[in-house]
Amino acid sequence: MKRKTGRYSGYIGPIQTVLDLLILNLLILVCMRPAMSNFGYHTIVSTFWLAISYYSGFYEVYRYTKETQILGKLIKQFFFISLVTFAYVGYKYKYVTTHEVWNYIFVCFAAVAFLKFSIFYLLRKYRLFYGGNLRKVVIIGNGKSVEELEFFFNDNPDYGYNLLKIFDLKSNKKQGLEEAFNFVLENKVDEMYGALNTLSNNDVEDLINFADNNLKTIKLLPDSKNTLLRNLAVEYYGYIPIISLRTIPLEKEINKRFKRIFDIGFSLLIIVLLLSWLTPILAILIKLDSKGPVFFKQKRNGLNYEEFMCYKFRSMRLNPIADLEQVQKNDPRITRLGRFLRKSSIDELPQFFNVLLGEMSVVGPRPHMVSHTEMYAKSVDKFMVRHFIKPGITGLAQINGYRGEVETDKDIVNRVRFDIFYLENWTILLDLKIIFKTVVNAIKGEEKAY
Repeated sequence: MKRKTGRYSGYIGPIQTVLDLLILNLLILVCMRPAMSNFGYHTIVSTFWLAISYYSGFYEVYRYTKETQILGKLIKQFFFISLVTFAYVGYKYKYVTTHEVWNYIFVCFAAVAFLKFSIFYLLRKYRLFYGGNLRKVVIIGNGKSVEELEFFFNDNPDYGYNLLKIFDLKSNKKQGLEEAFNFVLENKVDEMYGALNTLSNNDVEDLINFADNNLKTIKLLPDSKNTLLRNLAVEYYGYIPIISLRTIPLEKEINKRFKRIFDIGFSLLIIVLLLSWLTPILAILIKLDSKGPVFFKQKRNGLNYEEFMCYKFRSMRLNPIADLEQVQKNDPRITRLGRFLRKSSIDELPQFFNVLLGEMSVVGPRPHMVSHTEMYAKSVDKFMVRHFIKPGITGLAQINGYRGEVETDKDIVNRVRFDIFYLENWTILLDLKIIFKTVVNAIKGEEKAY
């Protein structure tokens, strides 16, 4: 059930960002007067470059992105950088000529454009000649749109789509769908494309549920542009419209990097300012309270369903069922100190080391123990969708009362609903809101914190 997409070009964005910043800053020395090469201007131009690229989607270039779209991104990016540069020069260095500023901007534009298009075309050549960075795909359905998409995949190998099979569903639709699902799992297919003119509403629902529960990307192929629905992301492969059912903000490299930087900064703050002195004190108290290690570690499922060791301060006596049974109210396994640690959520603090290691995020869906994850994956619809992003120390479900023990089916179903809403609507402001409410709830005390 692990999701392997082969998207190992994820480092291209960060590398290109660093190279762009180097170009911007080094060319100040070449094209501008020496006085312009100062800490203030370097900081301003770098900060604005990152901020503008974040909001303009400058680094959101995909294998199906058109050259005209890349050019448009470049023009938009340098339009705002020009405004920033002229504003700074006009305020600080009035003796710098307009010609010098335009010379700097045009040279930077040419250098950044050359780098961006070079990477874009080199990746295409890499896919074409070396077969790297490929995504395995299947098409389910038939009709003109399917024929066009098949031709597109076969006629554009530089896009990196490896079409393994087409399931036309002409004979026995139910049996054909089952064969497609088995084929996708056995051959580790990355993306599924369903033709809307072939599939009924029930078929589409089955397709979506299968993709969600097995961490596969599903996209729908409309029979015409007029069938596109609102609130769905539309991408174009050549001139062929493709509908993406779910857009996940944290799949964008810029968002992913931004969240990672926040996670590192926040976790270091907690580790240095709090855990550095609190851990030795708690270690002594835990040892005095009961026999056993200071830290409790347990296997849990994280991003792409991969297992990792989750750390907590030990709050229970050593017992053989710690990895099988959830803690219940008035659980006899909990120590005297453990009740305080759990009520105040202090037992969760070592997970900031998991955050620093990149296994977790500060905010995200709470990870479950492996045995429970396997159980919920079979019984709770769309439970596996939570694993499209990193798990968190706290999450949207937790601040809305769905934390701790799962007492009824309603608890886990609502937890999944909040987690899916979070991954589809992530913003850094939402993270800050969740962190704030988590701290408030910890101070006030929560009913299910036991």
